[in-house]
Amino acid sequence: MSRSTARPLLAALALVVAAAAVLWLMGRPPICTCGRIEWWGPAGREQSQMLADWYSFSHVIHGVLFYGLFALVLKKVPVERRFFYAVVLETAWELVENSPVIINRYREATIALGYTGDSILNSISDIAMMGLGFWLARKLPVWVTVALVVVLELIPLHLIRDNLTLNVWMLLAPNDAVRAWQAGG
Repeated sequence: MSRSTARPLLAALALVVAAAAVLWLMGRPPICTCGRIEWWGPAGREQSQMLADWYSFSHVIHGVLFYGLFALVLKKVPVERRFFYAVVLETAWELVENSPVIINRYREATIALGYTGDSILNSISDIAMMGLGFWLARKLPVWVTVALVVVLELIPLHLIRDNLTLNVWMLLAPNDAVRAWQAGG
């Protein structure tokens, strides 16, 4: 690996470590307050506490979207630097998402009534899921990537009545009919 390739990747790693420290200082628990570390956190109290959960799909989609956006607007920038920029955006989102303002907004505007924020483990995993999405978008044909995004939106929509699209919609412009449907009404 060349020095120009390694530098943005090391910077991305340092940023993730710094984000973990900031999340710790924000009072986020390092792991689930239940004391366990598991691969999958089902919907409910352990949601956003384990390595992965239904919202991990959304973070994979973030990576796909960041790859596509940066491929369009930063064509001449090496992919390693574009990846670093994607890590910056995803890390910023993880910090904002775990702020009291956004946690309360989720509770007020979405079906996440008991949401308490992510564990540090889950936040770091979310950033890694974004990295996976970025890598997949880079390696897969465009049509496969688009199909993957559709599947990653439809699975949680069907199983938990939520996905990235509804999450953003309900965070920005809550809708009572959507909230009632998500709650099973």
